[in-house]
Amino acid sequence: MSTPARRRPLIGISAYVEPAAWASWQGVRAVLVPEAYARAVTAAGGRAVVLPPDDVDADVVAVLDGLLLAGGADVGPGRYGQRPDPRTEDRPDRDAGELVLLAAALAAGLPVLGVCRGMQLLAVAYGGTLHQHLPDVVGHEGHRPAPGVYGTHPARFAPGSLAATVLAGVDRVNSYHHQAVADPGRLAVTGWAADDVIEAVEDPTRPFVLGVQWHPENEKEPRPITALVRAAAERLASGVS
Repeated sequence: MSTPARRRPLIGISAYVEPAAWASWQGVRAVLVPEAYARAVTAAGGRAVVLPPDDVDADVVAVLDGLLLAGGADVGPGRYGQRPDPRTEDRPDRDAGELVLLAAALAAGLPVLGVCRGMQLLAVAYGGTLHQHLPDVVGHEGHRPAPGVYGTHPARFAPGSLAATVLAGVDRVNSYHHQAVADPGRLAVTGWAADDVIEAVEDPTRPFVLGVQWHPENEKEPRPITALVRAAAERLASGVS
């Protein structure tokens, strides 16, 4: 009798709702996420499941093996007790839906990765706060040099941390953000840029809850996403449900 093939871990990726254009259609509101996220999940051996904003419930978490909170627009300042800066551009539908998903994923013990906005949302969910416009804090535009242009900069990671393990040998990262974590709440800060902007946070009480401020989906070796899929596969193989 042949052994049934082990299924790929299902990785939920939070998605945007934005006006989009294709073929004859212009400005149509569409559920979308950059294909690089799905491609990185697939390359690591996972199955990407795109999750549109939905705060009705988080029942989908019951069939997921991991959660990836993708980048995008700013987290609403009201979520961390601040008035909005004029330069803040939030998406309340994403905040509401992703916080419901995140709470359920944490309750279920799923591996979680937050990318850029996703790391910021993770910090807010853990009781933290954000810098609403980073250039006001660091005095330069290096983390988002120009519209649609990624910056690159050095990064360092705390020895012995999950971030350091996942990113062994990495000393430069890309970035595209104008906000950043100011207070990580109950998360541990385990990565920094050369200007001390927080680049990685994690929950050391859990096997895999990691946030990175840059965009690994656009790197040749998207290590944080590969590590997320690996953690989900290990959890799946262990029979945890």
